Amino acid sequence: MSHFPKLLSSQIAYDVARTMLDGFDKHYRLFREVSIEAKVRFEAGDWAGLQQLQRDRIAFYNERVRETTVILEDEYDAEQIEDEIWQQIKLHYIGLLTNHHQPELAETFFNSVFTRILHRSYFNNDFIFVRPAISTEYIENEESPTRPTFRAYYPGSREGMADCFERIVHNFQLERPYEDLKRDIGYVVRAVTEHLGDFRIAPNFQIHVLSSLFFRNKSAFIIGRVLNGDRTYPLAIPIVHGPSGKLALDTVLLRKEQLLILFSFTHSYFMVDMEIPSAYVTFLRDIMPRKPRAEIYTSLGLQKQGKNLFYRDFLHHLQHSSDKFIIAPGIRGLVMLVFTLPSYPYVFKVIKDFYPAPKETTRELIKSKYQLVKQHDRVGRMADTLEYSDVAFPLSRFDDALVRELHEHAPSMIEYQRAKDGTEEIVVRHLYIERRMTPLNIYLQEGTDEQVEHGIIEYGNAIKELMAANIFPGDMLYKNFGVTRHGRVVFYDYDEIEYLTDCNIRRVPTPRNEEEEMSGEVWYSVGRHDIFPETFRTFLLGDPRVRAAFLRHHADFFDPALWQGHKDRLLAGHVHDFYAYHASERFIHRYGPTESGDEPARRAA
Repeated sequence: MSHFPKLLSSQIAYDVARTMLDGFDKHYRLFREVSIEAKVRFEAGDWAGLQQLQRDRIAFYNERVRETTVILEDEYDAEQIEDEIWQQIKLHYIGLLTNHHQPELAETFFNSVFTRILHRSYFNNDFIFVRPAISTEYIENEESPTRPTFRAYYPGSREGMADCFERIVHNFQLERPYEDLKRDIGYVVRAVTEHLGDFRIAPNFQIHVLSSLFFRNKSAFIIGRVLNGDRTYPLAIPIVHGPSGKLALDTVLLRKEQLLILFSFTHSYFMVDMEIPSAYVTFLRDIMPRKPRAEIYTSLGLQKQGKNLFYRDFLHHLQHSSDKFIIAPGIRGLVMLVFTLPSYPYVFKVIKDFYPAPKETTRELIKSKYQLVKQHDRVGRMADTLEYSDVAFPLSRFDDALVRELHEHAPSMIEYQRAKDGTEEIVVRHLYIERRMTPLNIYLQEGTDEQVEHGIIEYGNAIKELMAANIFPGDMLYKNFGVTRHGRVVFYDYDEIEYLTDCNIRRVPTPRNEEEEMSGEVWYSVGRHDIFPETFRTFLLGDPRVRAAFLRHHADFFDPALWQGHKDRLLAGHVHDFYAYHASERFIHRYGPTESGDEPARRAA
């Protein structure tokens, strides 16, 4: 530790550390206020307001980093601070975090501010938090007993579960009344009993429920776990606005696979009020042990922390693997150069410097499309992306063909540097990282008849759900969609994405003469935002198996009226319902209609 100062003698060092932590505290206060406001918007049924809260919150982090950086530059001339003072700043900051309830997030904030001030070639690992300095393991023990991370309930018996679940629901104190809570509680108990089967009540039989609701789209989720003996079962109960406008419990999710989909990277981030986020992550890891902490932090709206943990996990994987980065298999894109590490379940996407015809775009426009997806409700049909700048890779781990490809298609995006150990690194100035999926075109080519049927059903559902969410994918070729490990089809190529409400949906004009009818070229005018659903047949129905499945399940796909209908509803202010579980799992379909009459089935998202 001789490289650290012996004494924390600098008042400036303390003041800078205090300023940085003040910047973080402001960020997290605003973050929590949004989550609290989400409850008010949900109770009021203000869906547009909820969507705006979601978009606003995503921008909070960078705004606070920018604010803090400006203060440090104006008041302390931060770029000129000497190395020894930066080391003291870090030590003061660690001291300030001793009793902090979000230390891991504050450390990430420190890194964000520091790296914004100084170029990567200047700082070293002594100045930033490469590993956590403050443990989060025991923070929960110090919290206020009036607002624990979770509450424990003790049904005592099968018969006691109804009263127990009723207490759970009432403890969240939602202002809007329920349609028929006793009926819904009966459905919950019935579903839980069916799932657990003929089980014996163990002495420790209890239900743990996180103290805050999880808000997303038009639902609020109760998240918890059921403990019985040595078995732990996940628990998620979505609360929705029923047909009458009053609240209803929509279903109960009790399988780990259901929770994994609920917290999937294809959905928007939850809004949830957390005093101690690490305690929420620990709880969620208990019911989803296969889910990395990075993904859980991200799903809770703490995407910067998720990025930080993801990168630590990535470096760990690099250290314990030896395979090389290669060009990703599949059809090469016109806009993105995509590479992957076979032993790692992600792809790395770099925007090319040049785009051949017919692409007409720019780097900034492409980046804006990816930002649009980050801020939009992804409804389970668009992959989230992690965006990084100045990522250094060991050059020895890059396949020669990949290096040539980068030099040919994205030379402005790469540079070289020497690592501290003397080895050569290749630095990618900007890239996106996405979960690797099986490209849908390959899935359809190589799949059985049953798989083709499933893939086409999912593809059509994905497009229709994106329409309902006000998204027109632009390039709808099968190669731009992937199949997840859960069998869901997800869109992941965003350079031509548009809001559906910005598109002009047109029918192909009737030919005026034989020459136009026989022409192999488009003989009618086409505007930049014009779309012609009838023409989609040409590039979607070439394969006989695909064609048969498509026309069986999605024949309406090529009718402009389907697309225009979605656009009209969106323009009228309608917000669709999207669920991260199948429609058949909803109580309304599983156990029969409500007293007010059944409602049309709403597609699961």
